[in-house]
Amino acid sequence: MMQSFGSQGSQEVIRQLEEAGYEAVFVGGAVRDHLLGKVANDFDIATSAFPNEVKNVFSQTIDVGIEHGTVLVLMQNEPIEVTTYRTESTYSDHRRPDAVHFVRTLKDDLQRRDFTINALALTRTGDLIDPFGGQTDLAHGLIRAVGNPDERFNEDALRMLRAIRFVSVLGFSIEEETSLAITRHAEKIRYVSIERIKMEMDKLWTGQYVGQALKAIAQTNLSAYLPLFTTSEKLLHCAPFEGPEQGWAMLMGIGHFTPLELARAYKMSNREKGFLTQVAHAFFNRQKNDYTIVDLYAHSIDVLWTAEKLYHALYPESKRVSYEHLTSAWEALPIHSKDDLQVNGKDLMEWIGQRGGRWVGEWMDKIESAVLHQQCDNDAFRIKEWFLNEYKREK
Repeated sequence: MMQSFGSQGSQEVIRQLEEAGYEAVFVGGAVRDHLLGKVANDFDIATSAFPNEVKNVFSQTIDVGIEHGTVLVLMQNEPIEVTTYRTESTYSDHRRPDAVHFVRTLKDDLQRRDFTINALALTRTGDLIDPFGGQTDLAHGLIRAVGNPDERFNEDALRMLRAIRFVSVLGFSIEEETSLAITRHAEKIRYVSIERIKMEMDKLWTGQYVGQALKAIAQTNLSAYLPLFTTSEKLLHCAPFEGPEQGWAMLMGIGHFTPLELARAYKMSNREKGFLTQVAHAFFNRQKNDYTIVDLYAHSIDVLWTAEKLYHALYPESKRVSYEHLTSAWEALPIHSKDDLQVNGKDLMEWIGQRGGRWVGEWMDKIESAVLHQQCDNDAFRIKEWFLNEYKREK
């Protein structure tokens, strides 16, 4: 028996289900993380109670996926997902089951799951239920499909990319038969929606062992069927990444794709597309010379450092600029945006007694440039003095 597990709310949900005569256990990633000695969150519960039976046990529930057996139970101000044990029928589209069937036994539920390390359950009191050797695979750092890997990947092709995402996050290896099955079914990843693929890739980019995962994508030939993907060794040299956006930016630069091409291929948000565009711009300038004060002012540290990492991946013999040096230079800027200026357009109109117009914006741009290039201190009196002198001189 292991120590008790779960939050107070999730423990109470299981207790009440058991009191009502049903079986209920913890399942999912939280169980896996707990066994790995990591902090477990998002406590999901599986139960022998059917959805309507779950709703009868609790006073506060929300139907979040009741057709698939999931009911959200609100317990002690905590939302807890409770899902009925289920089996799944054929997957004719390699993406989702044609039908879901609710069952009363836990083993039937666990054997439909993707990998042995995810087919684990814990009771409320901490007893481990492990019918497929998941704990052993955890100990050996292996990602192994539950049962027949061909069947698992034929059911849901995204599981192939999930296996590689676990390589990135956990540093595990993919068990040989499971890896061979990914290679056999790699082309089926094309059946999966790009939104689901991108969600997995976002998680993959942030893994500590992303270099190992990128090698696995190439070795299993998944790379041939992922949109705009490159297996260049230069991508490995950029790892690890500080976040998913940096991973995407490296793929863009090393694969020689445009921001628009990559954003369209993976249906990225405007914010993500904007980040890629800024990195491309900063990288273009970096190829010509060191970052100028204008480059430092125009971009965030995240953009500049991503462009710098990309530059050294493509030009490994070039002079390196450290993150610390880049941060120090950025922080030393007199201003970081026009909002930092100690004057505004109203001040300009008052100083020369003239109504507003295009001239105000034009002179604010000039003041911004003067302060940035330290031709004038960012002080209202100094700016007024500089402005009046320049205004008279240009007239």
